[in-house]
Amino acid sequence: MPESRTVALVTLGCARNEVDSEELAGRLAADGWQLVEDAADADIAVVNTCGFVEAAKKDSVDALLEANDLKDHGRTRAVVAVGCMAERYGKELAEALPEADGVLGFDDYAHISDRLRTILAGGVHAPHTPRDRRKLLPISPAQRAEAASGAGVALPGHGQEATPDGARVEGVASVPGGPASPADLPDLPDLPEGVAPASGPRPPLRRRLGTSPVASVKLASGCDRRCSFCAIPSFRGSFVSRRPADVLAETRWLAGQGVREVVLVSENNTSYGKDLGDIRLLETLLPELAAVDGVERVRVSYLQPAELRPGLIDVLTSTDKVAPYFDLSFQHAAPGVLRAMRRFGDTERFWELLERIRARAPQAGVRSNFIVGFPGETERDLAELERFLGAARLDAIGVFGYSDEDGTEAAAYDGKLDPEEVAERLERVSRLAEELTAQRAEERLGETVTVLVEEVAEDPWEAEDGPSEGAMAGRAAHQAPETDGQTVLTPGHGLAPGTMVEAKVVAAQGVDLVAEPLRPLHGGPCTEEADR
Repeated sequence: MPESRTVALVTLGCARNEVDSEELAGRLAADGWQLVEDAADADIAVVNTCGFVEAAKKDSVDALLEANDLKDHGRTRAVVAVGCMAERYGKELAEALPEADGVLGFDDYAHISDRLRTILAGGVHAPHTPRDRRKLLPISPAQRAEAASGAGVALPGHGQEATPDGARVEGVASVPGGPASPADLPDLPDLPEGVAPASGPRPPLRRRLGTSPVASVKLASGCDRRCSFCAIPSFRGSFVSRRPADVLAETRWLAGQGVREVVLVSENNTSYGKDLGDIRLLETLLPELAAVDGVERVRVSYLQPAELRPGLIDVLTSTDKVAPYFDLSFQHAAPGVLRAMRRFGDTERFWELLERIRARAPQAGVRSNFIVGFPGETERDLAELERFLGAARLDAIGVFGYSDEDGTEAAAYDGKLDPEEVAERLERVSRLAEELTAQRAEERLGETVTVLVEEVAEDPWEAEDGPSEGAMAGRAAHQAPETDGQTVLTPGHGLAPGTMVEAKVVAAQGVDLVAEPLRPLHGGPCTEEADR
């Protein structure tokens, strides 16, 4: 393969998409492609799109158009759309956006190298006609694990499908007599350096696209819930768990690549294991992940309040190296709105859940997202949401204005609010959320937090008690990547990215904290205070 065949992956959307991009990168690297960071330096740019809400779709289209512009004055010869938007709209997206030289769905991922070679050579790969991916697997969760591999159903982020003993996995050498052990595979001559080794019946194939000490690992794909506002299950499919051995193998590989925090992601982590015969499988898996050499923190995201078991709360709040962090999908607090959303709960039940969590771990981090302006939402409903937020003490709050999504039940509901009213409610609740999360951050003044150092702070605050230029930025246990703010460490302590350090919170600005390092997690004291 010519050395000039280069590819850049541009990722939009959530952490699940980031995992999918690294799977695609692994497949391409294993087939000899050279991965580059900048699309302008690539023969072909692959844009991993997001299809969640209207704003995300617009960002995806803008990214595709921006990449297409490079064809006029750069090296780039082709632009390809993959990801959720490409899967969700397929042929329709290809017709609406001729600037994209290819629109590839999830079923194309296992053949990504062939698809890109065809497109780069001037050929055409016909875009797919979208279908409801929930119908590809049995309704019964217990029948899905085997059916998913047997039927060849694509599960992005799960790596390769199961193969017969001794069969060749694309991009990974065949192993006579069956799958090799993880220790054997890094020495295989056709497995490029930096590509995750295969292990177990579903060998992962992954190539890191950055050097951050944080990486996400997929627990599952798809969702069995039927929230009336959400289209994700229709294009991501039914819920399918990854096997614990695969999750562990990938985590060990990531630790060997310098990852210190692993974030477990899926559409609904609280359902993990139900299709493998054990709904409590996550409670068993978490301590094993936390014990992986090199891993200093395991974080679980995307938890459904209706499925959050007492046993899972106990493990999340009492297991060493597992962050006491709860990313709870509340969505609203007024019972009428929640039932219209086809969701569980109300203000009192949610408060009770938060009380149980904080009784176990007073410093636990809690975040959630909320939709305002849902069809039929009254002023009283909005006030109920504000009442809940006022006492919930959430560390981070995401607020979204309702908009119709194609193919969802809510799109056909009566009682739609005017867009201007939705925008007003969005602004009102967003303003409240900013005030409340800032108050919650101030409550942490004086706390000792464990911070994972990630990078040099790009824009230290301009405040008397803020850090100066050259300060390091990281995240405490209650702060997830991208969504929950950061902790800036005062400078002068020589802390490198990947270091875990105990620090005392000395200031807050919005959801962000400033902390004085006390001692590295493994090492000597950072300050005189640590000796006292």
